[in-house]
Amino acid sequence: MNFWSGLATGLALIVAIGSQNAFVLRQGIRREHVLPIVLFCALSDALLIVAGIGGAGVLIRGNDTLMALTRYGGALFLGSYGLLAAWRTLQGGHMQLDASRGASLTSALAACFGFTFLNPHVYLDTVVLLGSIANQRGETGRWVFGAGAAAGSMLWFSALGFGARYLAPLFQTTLAWRVLDALIALVMGALTVMLLHG
Repeated sequence: MNFWSGLATGLALIVAIGSQNAFVLRQGIRREHVLPIVLFCALSDALLIVAGIGGAGVLIRGNDTLMALTRYGGALFLGSYGLLAAWRTLQGGHMQLDASRGASLTSALAACFGFTFLNPHVYLDTVVLLGSIANQRGETGRWVFGAGAAAGSMLWFSALGFGARYLAPLFQTTLAWRVLDALIALVMGALTVMLLHG
């Protein structure tokens, strides 16, 4: 029961469209480095879940300086990516099925790192909230709950990354890419404003 509760809770926290999900979706549609991106996101979530269950949530919640650094650094990163997405909207894009012509694996993983670890909401949701819920379930139950949450993360990112290819036919036109990039720019912009005023 703890496993399934963890899986449901983990899915509930990560399914909402945010910066990380928008990036994974875009990579999946372009079919660029999908497996490394999916693995990076899922393993990062697992690491953050373990940290939260292990007590890092209490440390983060009580450290105003750490939260402020993460907040403003995250706002700068998300705002910059939002501007890039807005620029792509103006320029227009097209389908590139050949990953070698797109972003390098290093730059894709660097961007994914930013979306994962420079977002204060990741720490609040995954480390603090999930850690708190898990730690109410006893010594063994909390780790089973955490395993369920990590499994939910792996399921979600796999479905998002590898399922996005089925949207590829919709993205054969410049207009479709402009709409996607405009939505990504709006999401990044909204998150940036939330961070700066939160």
